[in-house]
Amino acid sequence: MLSLFISILGILILSACTPTTIPVARKASIPDAKNTSTPAVKNTSTPAAVKAPAQCQPGNQVGFLSTSHSKLVDASSGCQVSLTGVNWFGFETGTFAPHGLWARNWQDMLKQIAQLGFNAIRLPFTNQLFDPASIPNGINYQLNPDLKGLQGLALMDRIIQGARNVSLKVILDRHDPTADQRPSLWYTDHVSQARWIQDWVMLAQHYQGNDTIIGADLANEPHSPATWGDGNPSTDWRLAAEQAGNAILAVNPKWLIIVEGVDQYQNDSYWWGGNLEGAAKFPVRLSVPDKLVYSAHDYGPGVYNQPWFQTPNPADLAHTLPAVWQKHWAYLQENGTAPVFVGEFGGRSMGQDAEGVWQRTLVTYLKTNGISYTYWAWNPNSGDTGGILNDDWTTVNQSKIDILSAYQWPKLAQPQSGSSNQRGNADAVKNAYQWPQ
Repeated sequence: MLSLFISILGILILSACTPTTIPVARKASIPDAKNTSTPAVKNTSTPAAVKAPAQCQPGNQVGFLSTSHSKLVDASSGCQVSLTGVNWFGFETGTFAPHGLWARNWQDMLKQIAQLGFNAIRLPFTNQLFDPASIPNGINYQLNPDLKGLQGLALMDRIIQGARNVSLKVILDRHDPTADQRPSLWYTDHVSQARWIQDWVMLAQHYQGNDTIIGADLANEPHSPATWGDGNPSTDWRLAAEQAGNAILAVNPKWLIIVEGVDQYQNDSYWWGGNLEGAAKFPVRLSVPDKLVYSAHDYGPGVYNQPWFQTPNPADLAHTLPAVWQKHWAYLQENGTAPVFVGEFGGRSMGQDAEGVWQRTLVTYLKTNGISYTYWAWNPNSGDTGGILNDDWTTVNQSKIDILSAYQWPKLAQPQSGSSNQRGNADAVKNAYQWPQ
């Protein structure tokens, strides 16, 4: 078995006003895969023809989402949608707040995301965010006076309300147990599996009725010794995902349950969280089956030069990469098992080199197959990939926008009825935790 190793540049703890140093987040370094041959495509046969749901039209009000075979649909009307969004990280770091708020206003940031044509954000967080001692920092309160005094869940509430105001849907992503840990499993000595599930149940109760939040990405990038389908309660990610997912659905049956892959299955290695081969034989079993979404993360040679990128002519990758994706995750979408959501992909180059060909080919592939995504990242301070924003946190990398704009779904207007609990269920939270007032 190839050893895994990770290179994470620590997040700098910022001052309460504009910091002098920009914190940098790095993606993990991933070892190469054992299978260097062009993979055979499996389980991609099309099942008996199923009438595809009609697409939601621009301006349609879209609430909670469900699934219909491989499609995401509005749970009320049944019309089809795609999520085409970005990751805005920071809640999972030692700032305990989305990054960039030292440079600009938070509402302006969300407005810009929407104005650029995106319809969703994936919001990473750490369980440590909900500890009373986790005080937000790195926020310029002159630029963000309405955030002063908010922390933890209250600050998350404010960001989510802002997303609603500009018709952005939100996926919550439990990215890390603590701000200084990036473990291979979904639990650690500091954050147990029970605490992980408890926090998800708390969030599901808190946001009951708020259709801005549409799903729970249960744990970010499980990898070795994480397994899939072997029945070991300490390592079987499929079993843990079922436990957490069903606990969430017991209190909030309207959320999507988003389950990432692992990295290795039957000696075949792939990106952390990107290997869903095991789901063919060992599918995730949920109490509400039409809420299951599988998720993969996919990166280019700028993060790690995997064997499938190694070709004398980068242009050839446009023809060889689809088989790689089909083998590891896309087969689930293509054969109608369930939707696949690419929760992370991104890189610096958009040119004719291998990374640029990979990015452009992947966006085309996602569009052709109707696969939802959130790009990594909105932030410019992701060490291996950069972001959509430039280092000034205001101007954009136009080459990235040019490619991503080829596949953007219309904004998903929020229903205007009074049924949406826009602030969250404070009583449910108080029953679980004592929050500072």
